[in-house]
Amino acid sequence: MSFQLNEEQIAIKALAKDFATNEIAPFARKYDEDEAFPLEIMQKLHEYGLSNLAIPEKYGGPGIDKISHALIVEEISTACAGVATSLEANSLSSYPILVGASEELKKKYLTKLTKEGNYAAFALTEPGAGSDVSSLATVARRVGNEYILDGEKCFITNASHAEFFVVLARIKEESASSKYTAFIVDRDLPGVKIGEKEKKLGLRASDTASVIFEEVRVPAANRIGEEGEGFKIFMKGLMNARPMVGAQALGIAQAAFDASTSYAKERKQFGKPISQLQAIQFMLADMAMKIEASRLLVHKAVDLLHRGTPSMKHASYAKCFASDTAMEVTTDAVQIFGGYGFIREYPVEKYFRDAKIMQIYEGTNQIQRVVIAKELLS
Repeated sequence: MSFQLNEEQIAIKALAKDFATNEIAPFARKYDEDEAFPLEIMQKLHEYGLSNLAIPEKYGGPGIDKISHALIVEEISTACAGVATSLEANSLSSYPILVGASEELKKKYLTKLTKEGNYAAFALTEPGAGSDVSSLATVARRVGNEYILDGEKCFITNASHAEFFVVLARIKEESASSKYTAFIVDRDLPGVKIGEKEKKLGLRASDTASVIFEEVRVPAANRIGEEGEGFKIFMKGLMNARPMVGAQALGIAQAAFDASTSYAKERKQFGKPISQLQAIQFMLADMAMKIEASRLLVHKAVDLLHRGTPSMKHASYAKCFASDTAMEVTTDAVQIFGGYGFIREYPVEKYFRDAKIMQIYEGTNQIQRVVIAKELLS
């Protein structure tokens, strides 16, 4: 067991930190205020080899280990979690393809992301089906060599920019049961429509919109796996993705802690820096402990992925604990800044807004606890 990064991981972390500091942080506030997709930053990430982090080298990806992947996500998130979310949308969309698609589909669609620099979107959530996947209303019916897809997906990251969507739908059977099946749906197919961009509390630099499918004819060759395997494929994909949400949350928490520490050393009350007040010291100590515990949980989960022994339980540990920590740390950061923490001129209010969604997307933290309990009791 080692708690040290190797030389390559240290170099990757340094590269990501340098990029985040120089190419993202100076512009993060503007993208947040304008609620604009960070196209220039995304293109630079691609040029630097810091995109499509989950894709193996054989398909044009960086082929990095999972710890390195998490390190990059954390560093990018310290500068702007909205950029990190936009970046990781391609990874999230890649997982079902890597888990269950044919070699032909992998070569065709993963290289669209790596070599052509395109974007993809993971389309699972629906207006009436968030945590309860069994309520999915998007349906597919087989007609010859095609499936006809009807339904709506909501809260889809990168929807407005995606070249294709990885979609979970259900195929109704005569017995009234359903086979959950995964598909790759090209954006330019007739009947694919993109809704208006959502106005969000946080992650304003990321694009979020609905995707509507109206009688969309999807080639049967674009099915991922067999009929009925879609739910399993998507859950395996989320098992890979959830630790990286933990890494995003970790980056937000670390940034909030760093800002709070610097501010506490500079801000004077009662004739001395507030960092000398025990009440502030205890807050900083608790923040630091929880961040360190989150980092260990995230790295444990991604190490298991890297070793080929993925754990649903550890993925949920990492995502749930790190995102709860991010919310606690950013709340305390606003408190340490006092009235200034409530002002947009200062960074912690953005960290606070960005942190909240970490407890919600890719499985709410209540669902993570359900998953954990099920694993413990099985």
